[in-house]
Amino acid sequence: MTENQKKAFESKHEQVNQGKSHLTVEDLGNIKRLLLAKSAEIMGDVDLMENDALKKTRGDAAGDLSAMPIHMADIGTDNYEQEFALGLVGSERNLLREINDALQRIEESTYGICEDAGEPIGKARLEANPWARCCLACASKREKGDSGAARFEQ
Repeated sequence: MTENQKKAFESKHEQVNQGKSHLTVEDLGNIKRLLLAKSAEIMGDVDLMENDALKKTRGDAAGDLSAMPIHMADIGTDNYEQEFALGLVGSERNLLREINDALQRIEESTYGICEDAGEPIGKARLEANPWARCCLACASKREKGDSGAARFEQ
C-alpha cells in the first residue's frame, strides 16, 4: 500500500466506522493484509491441487507410458484420489469466496459486525477467523440450523 492509499483507507474507515465497528484502522489494515496473504496462499494451493488431480495419471506419476493400470483396483484408487483432491479444491474455493467477501466488507466498512445480530464480532474471533460473518453465538445457532426464523406450522 502506498502512503496515499493508506491515508485514503484510514480516512474512509475513520469516517464510516464511527459507532459501527470496534476495530481500529490499524486493526483493519492488519486484517486486510492477512486476508490478502491467505487468499494468495489458497490460490496457489488450488492451482497445484487442480493440476495434480486433473492432469496427472498413475502412469505419469510412475513413469509408465502405458495407459492401462496394472490392476483394476488401481482405477478405483485413481478415481478416489482425484475425487478427494477435487473435494479439497471445492472447499478451498469456498474459503476463498469467504475471504473475498470479508475483503468486500472491509471496503464497505461493515467488517466486524455480526450479520445476524448487528453487534460487533469479538476481536479474538476475528483474529482466529478473519473471514467470520457472525459472532460466536450466532455462528453456533447457524450450525445448529436455528436461524431464528419462524418455523412452518403444520
